[in-house]
Formats: sequence, C-alpha cells, structure tokens
Amino acid sequence: MILLFGPTGAGKSMQGQMLAVRMGWKWLSTGEMLRQSTDPDVIATLQAGDLVSDDLTYQVFQEAVQDARDKNFSNIIIDGFPRTKEQAAWLADYMQTIHEKIDIVVALEVPEAEIMNRLEKRHRMEDTPETIAKRMAIYRQKMYPVLGIFAEDGVKITHLNGVGTAGEVHDRIYDEVMGACQN
Repeated sequence: MILLFGPTGAGKSMQGQMLAVRMGWKWLSTGEMLRQSTDPDVIATLQAGDLVSDDLTYQVFQEAVQDARDKNFSNIIIDGFPRTKEQAAWLADYMQTIHEKIDIVVALEVPEAEIMNRLEKRHRMEDTPETIAKRMAIYRQKMYPVLGIFAEDGVKITHLNGVGTAGEVHDRIYDEVMGACQN
C-alpha cells in the first residue's frame, strides 16, 4: 500500500491516478468518496472545511479496500488518509489485521502560494479562500504527528518536491515508489 500525503491542492489525486493507471493499481481517495456522498451532514461538514468523523471515514476506507481486494488489485494507492494521529494508529492496527503493510508514504511538498494558484482553477464547492486556509492549517498541525506514527513503525517516508509539470512530479513519485516496493 502506498500513502500519498500533501496539503489540499498538492496534486495527490492527479498523481495517485496517474500512478494507478501506469501500474494497474487501485487508487482510493477517501475525500473523493466522501464528496460523492448524498448525506447532508457529510456535505455540510465538507462545505465548512471540517473533517468528517473518523468512524464514517473508517467505514468508507474498509469498504473501498475490500472492494479493491475483491477485484484482485496487486497494490493500492491511498490519497488523503489518514489525516490525524488517531487515524494513523487505526490504520496501523488495520494493516496488521489484514496482514498487509504500507510500502511507502510520499509527502508532496508544495509552497502555499502555488497551492492557492492551483485551487483557484479547481472549482470545488469547498475551495473558498477561508476553507482553504483552514484546511492548510489543519494539515500543517496534524501531518507531523501522523508521519510520526509511521516512522515509529519503520515505514519509509519520503518528502518530494510537488512543483513542476505533472510528468516531472510523477517521475519523482514513480522512482521512489518503485524503490520502496522492490524492498
């Protein structure tokens, strides 16, 4: 399993999808799954820029992983999960339960000014300047404790420059992921 980290607008979804297509792996985005929800509480939470409850996130995640396993994907790319230290601890336990491992965590590093430029072009309901600023603050506050959980478990963590063409960033990710998956 590969985890893609980065603030909103860092390119996790695009890069995850590109890698999935290239490798024949399954790309899973809890954010995308939640955005497709018709649950009014989920929609209101997303529009406010807040995080969806852990229990709902775990349920969505487990269902998606099971579906990918049922379809015999050889690897799964996770985009945007876990987002908190508690979710990271849950994921570590869950991975042991299903006898899987996290091959690598890729954290895309993108300057805030570049993020703002990218998000102005994306046009999602939750991409207002206020919610973007709120999500950036949440990401900065929560990311390092999450990465700490994986570091304690000996998971390879790499920070990559997320600026450049989609192809340039993809090549950086591909090289790191291939090195980690061969070990």
